[in-house]
Amino acid sequence: MSRLLPVPEGGFRFPDRAPEDYPRPELNPFIQKHWDYGSPVITATQAQQLGGRWSEPFGRDAPLHLELGSGNGFYLAHMAGLHPERNWLGIELRFKRVVLTARKLVAAGVSNARIARYDAFMVDEVLPPGCLAGMHVNHPDPWPKERHAKNRLLARPFGELVLRLLQPGGLLRIKTDQRGYVDDFLAAIEDLPLKVQGVSYDTRNQGTPWPAEDDRITNYQRKFY
Repeated sequence: MSRLLPVPEGGFRFPDRAPEDYPRPELNPFIQKHWDYGSPVITATQAQQLGGRWSEPFGRDAPLHLELGSGNGFYLAHMAGLHPERNWLGIELRFKRVVLTARKLVAAGVSNARIARYDAFMVDEVLPPGCLAGMHVNHPDPWPKERHAKNRLLARPFGELVLRLLQPGGLLRIKTDQRGYVDDFLAAIEDLPLKVQGVSYDTRNQGTPWPAEDDRITNYQRKFY
């Protein structure tokens, strides 16, 4: 399968490795914890073994919404509770954040959310075309220095990936505190068949481009709100 997104510097290669295959795994106890956790955690190996059958981990067919970079899981847990009619999948690379997100999902009592350990730049390996009803990206690393621009998630290849993964009428929501990041991304995708339904540069005074009740202020967002 061709990869639509470039792997950034220091990027990871999958399939996943077992804990004992990592150098000095004792330095990060969350490697083992993420392997042992079970549902709602999906390891990288398990994600690949699904073969794109994403209804299986949820035990039902429902519109699938993806959050790229779930952090500590506050947004994913909240949105899963807000929309029980949807299946929610979080993607996170760091072992600790995968476990923390899983704990949030369990504490929230939501059965319609899962957290998978995978690289956001490589999700086309496990997500088939047209599988998503929605995609959510909250505060991706802006890599503000020009020499690091190739590491940015929000770029032309990401727009092409969105077109591939979203169903007709599907939505993409992006939050970032970097206005230049938004402007550059919009310029990069202006000729793609994506309709921009709204942009807000000042959510405190202008509000969000979507209903405020259909959202969750993230911990990172709260620092700048």
